[in-house]
Amino acid sequence: MDKLKRHAAIKQILANNTITTQLELAKELRKIGFRTTQATLSRDMKELGVVWVNSPDGARYLLNPTTEEQRLTKLISLEIESITANEVMIVVKTLPGRAQGVAEIIDQLNIPSILGTLAGDNTIFILPRSVKKIRDAIEALQHLILKAKSKV
Repeated sequence: MDKLKRHAAIKQILANNTITTQLELAKELRKIGFRTTQATLSRDMKELGVVWVNSPDGARYLLNPTTEEQRLTKLISLEIESITANEVMIVVKTLPGRAQGVAEIIDQLNIPSILGTLAGDNTIFILPRSVKKIRDAIEALQHLILKAKSKV
């Protein structure tokens, strides 16, 4: 099985399980058909930005939220075509078929000035936390796009 599928499996395992050792992660991967060496697993974890964190339930491996945010912002920067607004709502135009994915990413980024999103095929309606926050929401989205494009 290829690397991208293995990376997706690692992300899913870490999101749904408490993993405290690489051996546990390797066992979970084996259960779903991925056999890997410790060296490959270690390299995968580094590439994915997996970090060791202390939590109230004890230490465990997690995806680094900063790395994940960088990956997500890079994706939306490629898929957003325009951002416009009126007095009450923000409208984002995306590539065809990408609005739902982009809206999900925007929701995951938890931008304080955005209350929520509603997506169609290539259009996203963004509801700001208040009409006074429309400018803040637009600036936050534009900042993410510019930041991602500057790193390309």
